[in-house]
Amino acid sequence: MSMEVTAWMSLHHAMNAQDRRPLSRATLRRIITFARPHRRLIGTFLALSVVGAVLTVAAPVLAGRVINAIVSGSDSGVVVRLALAIAVIALAEAGLGLLTRHQSARIGEGLIVDLRTAVFDHVQRMPVAFFTRTRTGALVSRLNNDVIGAQRAFSDTLSGVVGNTVTLLLTLAVMLTFSWQITLLTLLLLPVFVWPARRMGRRLALLEREAAEHNAAMSNRMTEKFSAPGAILVKLYGRPAEESAEFAARAMRVRDIGVRTAMLQWVFITALTVVGALALALVYGVGGVFALRGRLEPGTVVALALLLSRLYAPLTALASARVEVMSALVSFDRVFEILDLKPMIVDKPDAAELPDGPVAVEFDDVRFAYPSADKVSLASLEDVVKLDDRGGEEVLHGVSFRAEPGQMVALVGSSGAGKSTIAQLLPRLYDVDTGAVRLSGVDVRDLEGASVRDALGVVTQDGHLLHDSIRANLRYARPDATEDELWDVLRRARLADLVASLPDGLDTVVGERGYRLSGGERQRLTIARLLLSRPRVVVLDEATAHLDSTSEAAVQAALGEALTGRTSVVIAHRLSTVRAADQILVVEDGRIVERGRHTDLLAAGGRYAELYRTQFEQPVPA
Repeated sequence: MSMEVTAWMSLHHAMNAQDRRPLSRATLRRIITFARPHRRLIGTFLALSVVGAVLTVAAPVLAGRVINAIVSGSDSGVVVRLALAIAVIALAEAGLGLLTRHQSARIGEGLIVDLRTAVFDHVQRMPVAFFTRTRTGALVSRLNNDVIGAQRAFSDTLSGVVGNTVTLLLTLAVMLTFSWQITLLTLLLLPVFVWPARRMGRRLALLEREAAEHNAAMSNRMTEKFSAPGAILVKLYGRPAEESAEFAARAMRVRDIGVRTAMLQWVFITALTVVGALALALVYGVGGVFALRGRLEPGTVVALALLLSRLYAPLTALASARVEVMSALVSFDRVFEILDLKPMIVDKPDAAELPDGPVAVEFDDVRFAYPSADKVSLASLEDVVKLDDRGGEEVLHGVSFRAEPGQMVALVGSSGAGKSTIAQLLPRLYDVDTGAVRLSGVDVRDLEGASVRDALGVVTQDGHLLHDSIRANLRYARPDATEDELWDVLRRARLADLVASLPDGLDTVVGERGYRLSGGERQRLTIARLLLSRPRVVVLDEATAHLDSTSEAAVQAALGEALTGRTSVVIAHRLSTVRAADQILVVEDGRIVERGRHTDLLAAGGRYAELYRTQFEQPVPA
């Protein structure tokens, strides 16, 4: 290994030796838990690293013997045998390096799979409140950057510590055997090698961190502005010149940092290369004098010079080893932060399946408050210094109603009255604080989550679709659906003719959030998806709120198919869509203030009649 490579390694370790967090035994225990399935691979990997370190030291020793054999006029066979031994060691090192790298990759990639799967599965169990507060980019970063950082603790740091320790001990032992005086002289130069590395490393790490922050800010800006809703917002209200100027300013700062970093690195490497050359000169000078005086053999001088690079690299690496381990543990800590968030909605050990047949829906004196941020989120995921401590205020106050099998119950009222909150409790996106939500007389908290999901179908006002084909969006509800079943639900959702007219038919990609379709088409596709799932209970949350009259008519026709024969809870802003409901509930300030059929509520002249009069601008019939 050349002195220049050694200098680069010193700089790398110094740049990464910034975090000085205390070693956590709890974190180590959890890391061991993730590492345990790979223990055989890790054991083999460490053994190979030790063998590789031994071979690293063996080659310089044999090279010195070749020089001694030449100088002493030994038989040519000796020189040939030593040369062949060096060649064999070189081939063995190459083969061992490939094998070690293969083991390292298997351990690292296996750990990445385990960590990512654990985080992904855990996040899927988190409540909706978690996703409403968390920045998606920050969460994705945990699954990517931090998981990879944690992986390096095994694939790089662990092997580095073991290999460097063995290499250092063997190298020192051999050098001391050859000449303790020259060995001590070379060690005196070590501070000149390590101190600049750590000092320059801190400066470069600060520059790298600033560049990373600017890059992250640019990435977040692009993620926001390049999505379909973000692009529309910018075109309607944005100031392109100011947006461009701010983006360019950050990009130019990253450029300036890159130039400064490159120059600092070059100056540093040049300086340390000079120091390395001086160390070699010291070995050759002092060793040459010793050789001329007969105190050392010429080959020993050469061996000491070759061993020198094997000494500085592990010494400088191990000088920063503890801090490098701490830096790797930071990534583990950030991953474990996610895993330590407790899901609020979990199945009971004895959870039951929902009985077959028609389903009745019942809310029994339900009271509910949205959870505070500290129960569902992390400050680092929200990009704030401190979590918002607000929350816990009751938003539903004693809500009670019942929808018999096949009946439609409509929820109407002012915005923010609590209608959507009621709808979210039914599929158990949240759990009630007191009271109960029941399906066929069974509390949803006593049912298996999969059983509740199979029984319920929900259509929300945004009609969310995946950036995938129409076929994939439909089969998200039922992966085993046949082609005939897909076309059947499209016909029932009044969408078959449109899909048939598309060049790619069912394989047409709908775009991010379905933005390649109109609002009405998106809603009808979500209704087709609902029909495919064959729910026994349908929840419609403002399914036609943002549609024009033509689209609303098409969606209403599709909803007629979805509601036929099913128990339904419908949240409606347009009162014309719920006139035929079996029961209309007027919700205000988290309470049901009126209930009854359309004509009865109009005749009562209460809040419903007021909403109806405001919406249709006509007097209430006598």
